[in-house]
Amino acid sequence: MALQVLINLFIGFLWMFFQDNWSVLSFFSGYLIGLFVLFVLRRFTSTKYYLFTLQAVVQLFSIFIYELFASSILVIWKIIQPKINIRPGIFSLETSLQGDIEITLLALLITLTPGSVVMEISPDNKVFYIHAMDIPELSDSVLRSKTRFEEAIKKVTRP
Repeated sequence: MALQVLINLFIGFLWMFFQDNWSVLSFFSGYLIGLFVLFVLRRFTSTKYYLFTLQAVVQLFSIFIYELFASSILVIWKIIQPKINIRPGIFSLETSLQGDIEITLLALLITLTPGSVVMEISPDNKVFYIHAMDIPELSDSVLRSKTRFEEAIKKVTRP
């Protein structure tokens, strides 16, 4: 992916230098031509086209923002109740992700959503042990968000 970005930048600069004026607009038009050239030549490379990966990253970020706000509202609702009725606890969560980057990314995304913290990961990287603020409600939301996060992470990290 990094090579594709560098080639695209090179095409953009080359296009700009071949024009009469060196401007941001001529670089941008060359960058768009580079995008088209790389899109046409993508079948000759073994890596995924980098705009598809960029789209998957944006999709993962938007899923995280949605889960962040949804879990924040749930945690705030639990806190502002006159009588705090929560049952904290620890539960295990299995994952189908492989590799250190995928496992770490999922653990960070789950930890960054309010109300849950990944406490430990099993030695085989298949089971997360998560502490949740309220077991019945937050564990269900963590399970839902885990499946959404896993699909989005696979789109980002796998070809």
